[in-house]
Amino acid sequence: DATFNYAGTQTLAAQLAQGAEADVFASADKTHMKTLLDAGLIAGAPEVFAHNRLEIAIAKGNPKGIHSLADLARPGLVVVLADPSVPAGKYAQQALAKANVTVHPASLEPQVTGVLSKVALGEADAGIVYVSDVITSQKVQGVPIPDSQNVVADYPIAALKNAQHNSTADAFIAFVLAPDGQSILKAAGFEPA
Repeated sequence: DATFNYAGTQTLAAQLAQGAEADVFASADKTHMKTLLDAGLIAGAPEVFAHNRLEIAIAKGNPKGIHSLADLARPGLVVVLADPSVPAGKYAQQALAKANVTVHPASLEPQVTGVLSKVALGEADAGIVYVSDVITSQKVQGVPIPDSQNVVADYPIAALKNAQHNSTADAFIAFVLAPDGQSILKAAGFEPA
């Protein structure tokens, strides 16, 4: 029986650094994993279990005619992004820089789910999220970002040194890395490791 916590990577890493108990940490970037590794909290070597790309989340039917990152700079368009201190925000800034686009977001959300929610609720016209977010949402559609402007996010996973259930942690990680686990991740919009 497993319990999952889907808070943002930065929140989970901070909680673990402050002594929260968990058996496994899966991160949306290598930076937060390295922080915990450097702090001596990770058992063994982290392994990348999936990759993700960015996509522009928009309202279904694309009422604002958004087709590219460049469109996000149009006057009057309400764009939200994740804060650059979190993985999705950092990746969004990198993608915008690759596209040479400057966006003045209406808000910077503390995690990517906030971006998705604002677009889904009609509080924003567009936001940059992960492909997996668009695939699992019933309320938005995605505009692909070309590879030349996109960022590939590597997702590492590792057991924690203070794990209470070491064998279960190891079994879970093995499952995530195995073909069945990779198939589930692919169906959710992730790219296999």
